[in-house]
Amino acid sequence: MNPDHAPLPWLEPGDTFPSTHQAWGASSDAPGLLCAGGDLSVNTLQNAYRAGVFPWFSAGQPVLWWSPDPRMVLNPSHLRLHPSLKKRVKKFVRSPNCEIRVDSAFEAVVGACAASDRPGQSGTWIVPEMMQAYSQLHQAGLAHSVETWVNGQLVGGLYFVALGRAVFGESMFHQATDASKIALAALVAMCRTFGVPQIDCQQNTQHLASMGATELPRALFVERVTGALRQSTPDWDFSPVYWNAILTPTTAAT
Repeated sequence: MNPDHAPLPWLEPGDTFPSTHQAWGASSDAPGLLCAGGDLSVNTLQNAYRAGVFPWFSAGQPVLWWSPDPRMVLNPSHLRLHPSLKKRVKKFVRSPNCEIRVDSAFEAVVGACAASDRPGQSGTWIVPEMMQAYSQLHQAGLAHSVETWVNGQLVGGLYFVALGRAVFGESMFHQATDASKIALAALVAMCRTFGVPQIDCQQNTQHLASMGATELPRALFVERVTGALRQSTPDWDFSPVYWNAILTPTTAAT
């Protein structure tokens, strides 16, 4: 059967995910849509990410599960810091009233991401059920926030899921210029330091492409995730020395 027009499988809690090859194709109304239903428990979310699947749905919809092909990823070694952003990051690093924190305000970061306006979108996919689910993942040590702080105020950040050395970016927000990009740069610095091979960005956006993210065939993406899952989990914390991984002349991208 043509996956572009195949019936959408419905999951009951605890059901196994279908093969990602069954996701709806490019000519469908919802490319990458794999199945619906199930639950957002910690175990289900772990199984989803391990398989290259993630949840994304709006208020009033059932839980929808996606596995797009191709998949947008950022190889940490391919980060592009354009001159103006590189200058801003260096200024941030030098300033005593600026700091990167990890996991000090996870719920606040998720809430700020949910409240952020997105061009071309009405409402948010970070509905209360999703906020609760990722809070539980955080409590289980599987979801983390990278936070940009200035003068003791949270002004930007992002959150991500990490299983082994497989990293899956979720959402970003900023309340000051480039604050989310600084958080992403900090995440990339950690990933370079810890030997993380790729950061999942899910969908192609101009913003991520401008920073070096590219598309991968889904099969290759899943293969790399499988390899990263076998590696030990880093200690997700940030040290200022990690900035050297992206700012030193021998490794910095411009």
